[in-house]
Amino acid sequence: MSDEPPRQCKARRGFSISYKGKTLLSRIDPIAQGERLAKAVPLGGGILYFCPSPLYGYGIEWLLGHVSPDSAILCVELDEKLFALSRKAMEDILKKNPALSLLSGSGDPARLCGWVQNTWGSRRFRRIEILRLSGGWQLYEEQYANLADALRRNIAIDWGNAMTLMKMGRRYIRNAIRNLALIPQAPSLRDCTLGASPVLVLGAGPSLDGVLEGLHRCWGTDLSEISRPFKIIGVDTCLQPLKDWNIKPDLVVALESQHWNLRDFIGMGSWDIPLAMDLSALPATREVLGGHPRLFATPWTRLRLFKRLASAKLLPETFPPLGSVGLTAVALARRLSTGPIIIGGMDFAFTLDRFHARSTPGHWEGLSRQTRFRSILMAETAFRPGTGAARSKAGLSQRTDPVMKTYRDLFEQEFAKDPRIHDITGLGLPLGLRSLSLERALAVLGKGLPSGSGGVPKPRHTGEAAIAAAVDTFICRERDALMLLRDILTGNRSKAPENLEALLDEGDYLWAHFPECAGAEGRRPSGTDLSFLKRVRIEIDPLVKLFDLTLQEVRSYPSTGSTW
Repeated sequence: MSDEPPRQCKARRGFSISYKGKTLLSRIDPIAQGERLAKAVPLGGGILYFCPSPLYGYGIEWLLGHVSPDSAILCVELDEKLFALSRKAMEDILKKNPALSLLSGSGDPARLCGWVQNTWGSRRFRRIEILRLSGGWQLYEEQYANLADALRRNIAIDWGNAMTLMKMGRRYIRNAIRNLALIPQAPSLRDCTLGASPVLVLGAGPSLDGVLEGLHRCWGTDLSEISRPFKIIGVDTCLQPLKDWNIKPDLVVALESQHWNLRDFIGMGSWDIPLAMDLSALPATREVLGGHPRLFATPWTRLRLFKRLASAKLLPETFPPLGSVGLTAVALARRLSTGPIIIGGMDFAFTLDRFHARSTPGHWEGLSRQTRFRSILMAETAFRPGTGAARSKAGLSQRTDPVMKTYRDLFEQEFAKDPRIHDITGLGLPLGLRSLSLERALAVLGKGLPSGSGGVPKPRHTGEAAIAAAVDTFICRERDALMLLRDILTGNRSKAPENLEALLDEGDYLWAHFPECAGAEGRRPSGTDLSFLKRVRIEIDPLVKLFDLTLQEVRSYPSTGSTW
């Protein structure tokens, strides 16, 4: 029965199909049925019409004649035999219409989302509309629903990133310019490795308390970096809880571009811990934890600046911009280690009295506000609009909000398919990973061998003078290009249109965060748009000053190479 091919039968107009015991198209007039279904879907701009199992594509030609130019139709067929039928029936219409695509596959949501972005670009679509033109979708109902949900989430994340870019893009580029001064003296993460040791990646959610208690129960106070058989990578917010338990992590990850997370490092001056710091992180972060950060980059949007840094061999190790320090810590662990990875304290949920683990700055702040008249329970926050109840990995009820839920979904999309990564069961939302009990997770961590040396290896970062010279040259070029653009915009030089357009393209970090550009993935208004040019002109002077400050810092370095 499973090998039976689709059976085609003639209808009044077109053909009907019977397959796997189901009639997938009307036996009377499937063409009229398809057009009626196509006319029922909403029309508008920026819509991706997701059509599961299109079969002969009846109704698609009518829809193609009525959709807006910035919309598209994506047909997906998960059954090989039906796909062969659809490809043959829709061959001509597919060749004539670039807005129409037909895909087959295993139903992998990540691959489908990646294909959509690579084909049509980021932020091309604003929403998804389901177009069911046949009954074929019922054969793989759950898989098609998962694909549609993944496309919806991907579009939501993409536009959320655009909103973040509008709000934070200016801050990101200014931080990155100041942090260029770190490149000569800060080893890139590509020079560090954790080998095959098991890695425990720690977030700062409420479940962290149980993980740390379990570590102490299993190993007592013998958790120094030298003796323990596993490595620890922690987010910056979990530093104080770790210190309370006298557990020194091997690497701490800092991502925040604003000042909020500096309080995570209060009282940590005596701890010399390797710090993995994003290129766009707050520049003051470089002074914490011994002042020797390892740089990495999470390009927040497509900028030619990153390509120029890469061409000059100055771009640090890059990771996808996941938006969350917890997700970034997992990405670092996966890159630096070849051993098993255990996740703890990444909850993406909260309780009525706590958003973070004990001893974190947020927890202390809640305790300090508690009085006889003010409870430690945060009902006004826990039940604010948008929050809702969620089921934890242990089956308990917790609270979450749309932002945390989005990060959880992104976590599953990025890491759920990696068999090396496991989660510790208990509090927190399910992450799409195989969950281990705390005892089982501790047993996996205990199978590693003590490395004999603590922490992330500290490579000799030689050739600092040569790297400083390369950074000096790079900064001078960028600053000179900005000053040339400023002279053209102020009329101090003759305005050559082709030169202006080229300078605007190369200086895309000046305008990438503009509202009309953040959602256009690198596209900008013309160089004849006076409003756009005036706003670009305003951005130039602060960046020139930042380049000058960074240049002074680079030129103040000693001429000999550093060996720390």
